[in-house]
Amino acid sequence: MNPKTDILSLPEEELVHPGSRACSGCGLSIVYRIALKALGKDSILVVPPSCLTVLQGLYPIASTKLPSLNVTFASTAAAATGVLAALKVLKREHTTVAAWAGDGGTADIGIQALSGACERGEDFIFICYDNEAYMNTGVQRSGTTPQGALTTTTPFSGKLQVSKDVPAIMAAHGVEYIATASASYPLDLFDKVSKAKGFQGVKYLHVHTPCPSGWGFEPQDTVKIGRLAVETGLYDLYEIEHAKRKLTGPSKRLLKKERLPITEYFKTQSRFKGLSKSQMAKIQKQVDEKWEAYANS
Repeated sequence: MNPKTDILSLPEEELVHPGSRACSGCGLSIVYRIALKALGKDSILVVPPSCLTVLQGLYPIASTKLPSLNVTFASTAAAATGVLAALKVLKREHTTVAAWAGDGGTADIGIQALSGACERGEDFIFICYDNEAYMNTGVQRSGTTPQGALTTTTPFSGKLQVSKDVPAIMAAHGVEYIATASASYPLDLFDKVSKAKGFQGVKYLHVHTPCPSGWGFEPQDTVKIGRLAVETGLYDLYEIEHAKRKLTGPSKRLLKKERLPITEYFKTQSRFKGLSKSQMAKIQKQVDEKWEAYANS
């Protein structure tokens, strides 16, 4: 088993230039910086329209130091497949290809190409940074927007449906390595991206990515908000290896200590201001039942 990364063993080399076009407090800025360290210099990024396109910027003033291919919204996984084919011709099969999309480009618009790549067994890493709405175009709801959250395209009471469980969809494809991570736990994220490089086929990482402007909280609270999502049990950190799921890090420790009530998370963000007490009680019950199942498994 590989040792866990600590702050002293984290690679010092930065693969992103200082400064970007991201919003102040952007959780994606943390995810991007740390995941690039884990991917390494011999990597190619494939990115659809998204907040990441804004963060990176466009050549010749891009913030990334890695080659990046900007593609259409629906074609991320298909384009990554094409990059793999080109690298094979060039005999550069050691190069890591990382498809990197938001929740809209993963759970909704891009899911057909991702599903096809999983079925074919293409050999790339797919990272979904989930800020739980189409933030780049005005905070419209996506498939992963939480139940009860307000967006510009939901009722005044918030989204009616539960969020789409994309890691479970990937697991149904028989993907060998799936992991969830959080911008608020960067060392855990680094270890999981590094680990993904050792598997064949599509490797899928789903990263909870707080967004100050879209969620309605102060930019300095980004890490705090992400940690609350985990500490309340709303967002779980786990890995699925060869169809076997195991909780990791802070989520694993929650099995032995009391979780915070979900209200501690909801009250920090204006997007949940439409939730009634009965709605919050219903969501708390869903979370409690989920964790009871974890404890009994």
